[in-house]
Amino acid sequence: MKKLRTAIELEQLRAKILKQREPNRVCIVTSVGTCGLVRGSADVAKAMRRTLSDLALKDSIDVRTTGCHGFCEIEPVVVIYPERILYRQVTAADIPEIITESVIKNKVVERLLYTDLSTREKIIHEQDIPFYSKQNRLLLDSNRLIDPHKIEDYLAIGGYSALCKVLFDMQPEEVIEEIRKAGLRGRGGGGFPTARKWEACRNAPSSDGTRYVICNADEGDPGAYMDRSLLEGNPHSVIEGMIIGAYAIGSHYGYVYVRHEYPLAVVNLGIALEQARKYGLLGENILGSGFDFNIKISRGGGAFICGESTALMASLEGKIGEPRPKHIHTVVSGLNGQPSNLNNVETWANVPLIINRGADWYSQIGTEGSKGTKIFSLVGKINNTGLVEVPMGITLREIIYDIGGGIPNGRRFKAVQTGGPSGGCIPESLIDLPVDFDRLTEAGSMMGSGGMIVMDEDTCMVDLARYFTKFLTEESCGKCVPCREGLDRMLDILTDITEGRGKEEDIELLEELGWVIKEASLCALGSTAPNPV
Repeated sequence: MKKLRTAIELEQLRAKILKQREPNRVCIVTSVGTCGLVRGSADVAKAMRRTLSDLALKDSIDVRTTGCHGFCEIEPVVVIYPERILYRQVTAADIPEIITESVIKNKVVERLLYTDLSTREKIIHEQDIPFYSKQNRLLLDSNRLIDPHKIEDYLAIGGYSALCKVLFDMQPEEVIEEIRKAGLRGRGGGGFPTARKWEACRNAPSSDGTRYVICNADEGDPGAYMDRSLLEGNPHSVIEGMIIGAYAIGSHYGYVYVRHEYPLAVVNLGIALEQARKYGLLGENILGSGFDFNIKISRGGGAFICGESTALMASLEGKIGEPRPKHIHTVVSGLNGQPSNLNNVETWANVPLIINRGADWYSQIGTEGSKGTKIFSLVGKINNTGLVEVPMGITLREIIYDIGGGIPNGRRFKAVQTGGPSGGCIPESLIDLPVDFDRLTEAGSMMGSGGMIVMDEDTCMVDLARYFTKFLTEESCGKCVPCREGLDRMLDILTDITEGRGKEEDIELLEELGWVIKEASLCALGSTAPNPV
């Protein structure tokens, strides 16, 4: 790797990479994200290389290992380019047949094709599968094109061009204004306008000029894994977004706070950071612009509470991950008492898209108050589990039935839980509700980071409330009495009800406890913890 000293050198490298690539060359792709790995995709990738070597084809056919493609239900997947023929639930033993029949003889291996749940027809091409065809995959679509260990793949699809545009053609205030015009809101749960947060951090006084840019990858909601898949599959999009944000804010120090249980994300992000530094895209005097910025990885302590901003920053400082009162917001006094800007993985990954394609383009997607797309992890009692990226404003019905394929075994849909353990359950009567920040809040739930757990007619809502209350009781930091003691008492009552010891007056007591916990708790974990009840 040669360090790039100017934007011109970056574009020359990009042109060289593209010139060496033949768009019609056969490339066999398999996803080796966490979902694929647990089902044997690493063995599938090894079998590909071994078979191509045995057939003396390794110099004429490429093999690419990528992050998650989203359709976790059918992992491991193999996609053959340029035709985009998709095979599902592939094993290492299937590879010789796939290469012999599909690559050499141009025939389709029908037994490995995806079967549509409604028509029972075999579907050959990836883009024709309803799970994919009905999404708007602005972020996730790049996962299939990138080996996360090769920065060249990211450069080949235009990576770091947004950074060049910002560093050499835009003032920091212009960057913030572009994000404002786009209408980007934080994807970590609260939906706070991103540009307002950036501007507040930029304008906040600092004792020595230090400001921090932080990526929240402490994704702790049960059933949620959107941020993990972005970090595993396309870490450079997050890195580029953070550098752009740092330039806009006036920061030279960045952190990615990663959930402890995400080892593959940590590995892939570490490789991406090292490659970015070697190419001169991170560190001192980036691309000769005079702007300095670096990023460090910090692994979380395994606590759900560390997803809260003040608890996360306390953990970064080496302290116990406990929240503090937000009389002064973290954009004014955060990490080490300095102005600190915290956004989650998905928010940062949207930034290069907005800069490259423009705020006018981005703001045309979504609803009046919620722009762009949102990634959800669609799990539970649903046929097509996986990651779905959809425009804001799509209805729950479209997500659950058109993309998710409906409820298994012909069961009736009962509810969908959104917003993580502190969110809410949206019943069947609201299945045509448009999904955006404001409409979910109006319905008594919230967007959260993007978990979406589907329930069928057999799900007991009391058991569900008990499950989430138990989770929150265990994850409470215990710093404030209402959350620590109140949740414990709520769990006792719910346990009694589920085990047949419930009393009529328990309902009134649960309601009273819920309001006290909501109003008197220190942080958002406590103030939203009664929501399941």
